[in-house]
Amino acid sequence: MIALSLAEIAEVVGGQTHDIPDPSAQVTGPVVRDSREVEPGSLFVAFAGERVDGHDFAAAVVEAGAAAVLASRPVGVPAIVVPDVQAALGALARHVVRKLGTTLVALTGSAGKTSTKDLVAQVLRRKAPTVFTPGSLNNEIGLPLTALSATEDTRFLVLEMGARGIGHIRYLTELTPPRIGLVLNVGTAHIGEFGGREQIAQAKGELVEALPSAEEGGAAILNADDPLVRAMASRTKARVILFGESGEADVRAENVTLTDAGQPAFRLHTPSGASDVTMRLYGEHHVSNALAAAAVAHELGMSADEIATALSEAGSLSRWRMEVTERPDGVTVVNDAYNANPESMRAALRALAAMGKGRRTWAVLGKMAELGDESLAEHDAVGRLAVRLNVGKLVAVGGREASWLQLGAYNEGSWGEESVHVSDAQAAIDLLRSQLRPGDVVLVKASRSVGLESVAQALLDSGNEGEVAAR
Repeated sequence: MIALSLAEIAEVVGGQTHDIPDPSAQVTGPVVRDSREVEPGSLFVAFAGERVDGHDFAAAVVEAGAAAVLASRPVGVPAIVVPDVQAALGALARHVVRKLGTTLVALTGSAGKTSTKDLVAQVLRRKAPTVFTPGSLNNEIGLPLTALSATEDTRFLVLEMGARGIGHIRYLTELTPPRIGLVLNVGTAHIGEFGGREQIAQAKGELVEALPSAEEGGAAILNADDPLVRAMASRTKARVILFGESGEADVRAENVTLTDAGQPAFRLHTPSGASDVTMRLYGEHHVSNALAAAAVAHELGMSADEIATALSEAGSLSRWRMEVTERPDGVTVVNDAYNANPESMRAALRALAAMGKGRRTWAVLGKMAELGDESLAEHDAVGRLAVRLNVGKLVAVGGREASWLQLGAYNEGSWGEESVHVSDAQAAIDLLRSQLRPGDVVLVKASRSVGLESVAQALLDSGNEGEVAAR
């Protein structure tokens, strides 16, 4: 974080200093909520959780070099005490962002947020120092912590914004007001919480409503291929830039193909020129993500050639998202187990089909959470799609939702041993270890709560007699 005195921080967050001998002392290190991340000069944010209370670590973090603790009660060491630690963290982030004057890019969507955020960051940091959300820390705690990691050198701040209901994104934009807002899509992720796609669109569109006007430099970057996103143009005063494969898009892709390995290639068109892209990522769904990143980069002054080069060299920065690893015996493991919704599940299955041409393919799938009344239909549809894409074997892992996956496959014509329902991750591991053959391709995907990354890791461990060749 930029250097601020403890007195200034207390004033910004509306807090009282306790046990601070010198209020002019500065916070020169990072703002952290994990005591293991404390460095000399840090500000430690003490959250009281259900199982762990950060206040209990106050003495230890100060001994480790923290300048002070942001707390909700006195802790016997230098502290700034506030009524609400989360609100204070947000107020501090808002103050720092305003003081820095950094160009802030915010993005949201039902699927692909993290992958797109990683692409945007990798492209922009070729132009200037860029800070971006690590992983999926896109909520009211993770977002201000990311913003507070910016320094005087930071030119671009790229923030992923998630939502669990109406008003959440509006709140995040108040903490960190963006100049550029990117909306990827409106799907069915969390539809059980929102109640419908129209409500999801209402929530996601809060981002473009928060943008400054076109005259003030505001830019809304919208997916031309998603009608609910495209309709958000009427909800913003910012200049609208469309991306997609539509001929009306300002930034678009033409001649989209997949390499033999399942990596997308296309001709990128921007208002300032065109250039060819061949991505290192896997799956055709990354074309839309790449176009979104290209639209942001073009808005910030990068040429088509610069953007295409950056996109062609960009990799995956976040764990368990289409993480492709080849074992010494030729078995390819695709670990996409971080999370799942109907859109991302369909994209992953299509990527598996593309990667597995001429090879035997496995789809190890589990529950997609928070789908509400749509759950049965969506799981059934994914099972059917696996059959239509000629996936060699579907392994449905878990309880009721997994049975719906297998039911969909049966109803689409999967017979014999083409699909199987197992009770848990260990059962899936045992099955795969006994039946995998050299050259097979295995996709592992489910909602985070299912924990199927253990299946992918077990497959890699069991095949790791020599050095694993990771792509």
